[in-house]
Amino acid sequence: MTRVDRAALAASWAIAALVVIYLMTPLVITVIVSFTSSTVYTLPPPDWSLRWYERLGRRSGLMDAVVLSLNLAVVSTVISLVIGTAAALAVARGRFAGREAIATFVVSPLMMPGLVVGVALLQFFRELGLRDAYVSLLLAHVVITLPYVMRTLLAALTVFDFSLIDAARTLGLTYPKAVLKVLVPNLAPAFLTAGLFAFLASMDNYPISIFLTDARNKTLPIKMLQYLEETPDPTIAAISTGLILMALIALMIGARIVGLNRMIQG
Repeated sequence: MTRVDRAALAASWAIAALVVIYLMTPLVITVIVSFTSSTVYTLPPPDWSLRWYERLGRRSGLMDAVVLSLNLAVVSTVISLVIGTAAALAVARGRFAGREAIATFVVSPLMMPGLVVGVALLQFFRELGLRDAYVSLLLAHVVITLPYVMRTLLAALTVFDFSLIDAARTLGLTYPKAVLKVLVPNLAPAFLTAGLFAFLASMDNYPISIFLTDARNKTLPIKMLQYLEETPDPTIAAISTGLILMALIALMIGARIVGLNRMIQG
């Protein structure tokens, strides 16, 4: 390795380290602040305390917001996995005009600002006469989670060898069983990755949900904003730490089931 190569490698590692520090610093600060004894955001904390975690149980409407967000995230992820898998199979295996247009249309919500999508969905639901906040939120969350599923599964299907299904059928399996025995296990990392992305995107969504909530149906991000406006104390940091922990647990479960490398490749 020449001196130039060593310098380039060192520069690459330095840039990577700076990027990691830049991305992780806000998360680390949030976790630290959640354990402060102070009533304001101060670093370093004057003392360590669990008071803000104990206060979570006394926060009005917090559990209702958590339950609603979890419900929306799980249901919208399941629906998106079903629809996204069918759409990805149609685009990957279909031989019809407009396949690329369909793929672009499905992922188009990712190309527009969330506020634009939120206003558009609000007007659309009003034109349909849809007044139920939960149903509106669920449909909106399917719209924002479906692109993650579609893109992930389509990428995995483009490199999958479908002749394996034909080989399984020659060995006596029916087509549905061949799909379950061959396709599903091979796409497990893609399914898991798509599901995690969709779930976290739904849990964290704010710009679209803000237009569709009502007094009785407020998702966790909306509730956190309300708390921040009313009493901006480190309780928000405690809630955020819980969300960070949830993301880490989801990542650990995925890595345990299929392996981190396969998840990234999927």
